[in-house]
Amino acid sequence: MTERPSGRPRTAASRVTVPWVRTRLRTAPGAAAALALLVAVTAFLAAALPPALDRYDEEGMRRALEAAGPTRTSVQIQVSDADMYLSDGPWEDLFRREQVEGPFAKLLALPGRALPLDEDQSSAGVRTTRAMKAPDAYLSQPDGVAPVFHLVAQGGVAEHSRLTQGRLPKAPEDPGPGADSLEAAVTTETAKKLNIRVGSVVHFPRAEGDPLAVRVTGLVAPREPDGAYWSALPELGRPHRMVTQGPVPSQYWAGALLLAPDAGPALLATPGAPARYWTLAPDLSALHGRDLEALTSAVASLEGGPLLERITTTVSPNLDVSTDLDDVLGGYKGLWSAIGPLVAVAAFGTGTVAAVVLCMAGGLAAARRRAELTLLRARGASLRGLAGRLLAETVVVAVPAAALGLLAARLAVGTGRPAQSAVAAGAVALVAALALPLRAVAAHRAVGVHTGREDVVRARPSKRRLVAEVTLLAVAAGAVLTLRTRGTSADGDPTGDELVSLAPVLVAVIAALVLVRLYPLPLRGLARPARRMRGVVGPLSLARAGCAGGSTVLPLLALLTALTTAAFGGSVLTGVTDAREHAAVFAVGADARVFDLTEAAKGVEERVRRAPGVDDVTPVKVSYSALAGNQRVSLAGVEPDAYAALSSRLDDGAFDADTLKADGEDTVPALGSPALAERFGDDPFPVILEDGDSFTARVVAVRTWTPALGADDFLVVDGSALRVGLEPPTGLLVIGDPPDAAALRKAAGDDAQVQLRSDVVAATVESPLQTGAERVYAAAVAAGAAYAALALLLTLLRAAPERAALLARLRTMGLTRAQGRRLLILESLPQAVLAAVGGALTAWAAIRLLAPGIDLTTVAVSTGAPAAGRALLRADQLSLLVPALAVVALTVGVAAAQAWWSGRRGAVRELRAGDAR
Repeated sequence: MTERPSGRPRTAASRVTVPWVRTRLRTAPGAAAALALLVAVTAFLAAALPPALDRYDEEGMRRALEAAGPTRTSVQIQVSDADMYLSDGPWEDLFRREQVEGPFAKLLALPGRALPLDEDQSSAGVRTTRAMKAPDAYLSQPDGVAPVFHLVAQGGVAEHSRLTQGRLPKAPEDPGPGADSLEAAVTTETAKKLNIRVGSVVHFPRAEGDPLAVRVTGLVAPREPDGAYWSALPELGRPHRMVTQGPVPSQYWAGALLLAPDAGPALLATPGAPARYWTLAPDLSALHGRDLEALTSAVASLEGGPLLERITTTVSPNLDVSTDLDDVLGGYKGLWSAIGPLVAVAAFGTGTVAAVVLCMAGGLAAARRRAELTLLRARGASLRGLAGRLLAETVVVAVPAAALGLLAARLAVGTGRPAQSAVAAGAVALVAALALPLRAVAAHRAVGVHTGREDVVRARPSKRRLVAEVTLLAVAAGAVLTLRTRGTSADGDPTGDELVSLAPVLVAVIAALVLVRLYPLPLRGLARPARRMRGVVGPLSLARAGCAGGSTVLPLLALLTALTTAAFGGSVLTGVTDAREHAAVFAVGADARVFDLTEAAKGVEERVRRAPGVDDVTPVKVSYSALAGNQRVSLAGVEPDAYAALSSRLDDGAFDADTLKADGEDTVPALGSPALAERFGDDPFPVILEDGDSFTARVVAVRTWTPALGADDFLVVDGSALRVGLEPPTGLLVIGDPPDAAALRKAAGDDAQVQLRSDVVAATVESPLQTGAERVYAAAVAAGAAYAALALLLTLLRAAPERAALLARLRTMGLTRAQGRRLLILESLPQAVLAAVGGALTAWAAIRLLAPGIDLTTVAVSTGAPAAGRALLRADQLSLLVPALAVVALTVGVAAAQAWWSGRRGAVRELRAGDAR
């Protein structure tokens, strides 16, 4: 036991104990509650981001796999012909049911957790690998071409379907290569489209002997027609219309006949090259985006790695394993790699603002308790003991509040990525707990009672600060240069490069440091002229602004970072919206398009013009198989003036109408695509339409896109040059704000097709990752604005007691309430205007600097959307000005409210003797 200087022993009760913390919390419950609320909200936001991203990631992967379909996502294992030719035993033994179902259970267990499989949707059996023609006359033959069938002996048909007519097929008593007839079932959709009934017999010619007769004994309806069991193999559940190759394409049907599972050996009697197969369907509900790397590795191992070796050991060395699952996963990884870094930019920006605001809260508490802490240091408190007391106070408040925020985030958003959520909430609690002790230790390193003035005008930055600022400037320049040249992604890493993601924040940091250094210059310049002003409010407010605390870096950094984050996020959201609108215009060519009009559809144009919401209608006559020289192109006949006005209104593909008007000469002027212009140049060339109409055209203007035809190889000519003119048109381009969809479809008639730009805009988003990125940026904008307001309030609250005392003293000298209100407003305006103007300029500069490295196309539109060009980041004026003006308005409002409240309270409390103001 040690002794104190007084000689009394030092006991455990004399150390930092809970009663001190309890006393402090009881003394200032409001401050503790405010800190707890700030920490809880910040921890909620920080902890909610990882599970939100995990949910978007998981939904995005599931959507990608569902969109790809079982045909691409299933793993197909098929034994090759070499297995049969190299076999020592009878061939029919290889196709018996035992040889199919025996390895099936082992194959399902091979991938394990690396690639979860859906046993119910996986399948195994024997099928013909070559489609066989069925020349029966009763079968549906669209263009006179006989349909083709695959014979499939797949297990589990009874469990995966519902028998609607007849009975399920049976295997022949001797299912070998000598079978002359078989029984089969077909799906109801196959029966409907190919004109098959129960009792129908489908014949398949053979090289020798009579055709193989397959009698249909029943019709089945699949229970899950879109599941992997029915969709992994083409034509198994529903027939497909195929097209022959050649100069005159013809259509024909391709379907499947379902044999009994024991009828596999009988397929040797067909010329269809039978083979055993196993279809492994992944369990989509068990696949998670966070397991993308493991899934990709497992698929690669299946196609050519350890898993393939185990499969060959289990089944046969002569087999083929094929799947497009690796391509689907690769495409999704590319999407996440493009979106993830953009999300990281928003997360880093908002996180920095939140950290700065937490530090400001600790600074405010340290400033409010300066007298108390100075007294403790003067009475012998050590820095370690002082820091321990303050740390105990903040830990008691911050840790439970962060835990509460973490719990709320898990309940509200989800339970994904628990470790990352806990680390994020813990980081918030750590910053909140350390802000006050560290700020107090920095301010009270030396024992003293009186402190010198900290006027911003008289403050002189130290050399160490200069070195730190230059270092930050170099880091920011490197991050901006990297982002401009390489983009946001770091070699395909979905999370991107942390330094690059911090580029907007670093730009704001540099701007804050520069503005802090420049801020005293105008105040010094205005100080002398202000002394000659009449009245007391102007000179006094300017003097008060110059006498503000010199520690203005943190508040200005918070405001600039928050404003930059809000403006950056707002510009991203605006850019995404504009890109989708542009892609929709690129696809539709107007606000709406009416197409597939027939010659019998008369009066459609007038009815469409009278539809509600329609402002203008431009008729076009389109041919998609015209010949320009010997090249097939798309051609549109238009009315030049109306079409030129439409193109100009859409801000793309505009041209001069006079250049397109046909003047009766032999050569018709045409608007052409770059490929046609490069091929024909200024030379005339013949054009032939499907109806036999022909003329000679010359490309007089080149455009990469035109409303009627899009961006393919096209020609646009004056409709009067066509033999039949524009009547009747084949399509209508409609302009409206917006046109009424129901009325437009009613006016167009049942035979015409109507496409609205608003529908295309909604269809441009294909993945929850895209919508998730938008929501993250919307949350970043809202959080940035809220933290900016909070930083401003903390700055004003720090000076509130001093201002209240100043007003009280000035009122004793005759200052009116109106003058007091103007004094507080004018005193606060310099820093507010500095933050607003600096924030707007910093955000604009950051967007201009970083725009070349940020591509919004992946976030904005789907991969299958029309190529409307690269969507780059551009500064949005509303996103720049609204937050900046809100800062000024909030400053004025708070100053006016403080002046009003101080006038109502009176001046007695502020004029008490001995108060340190």
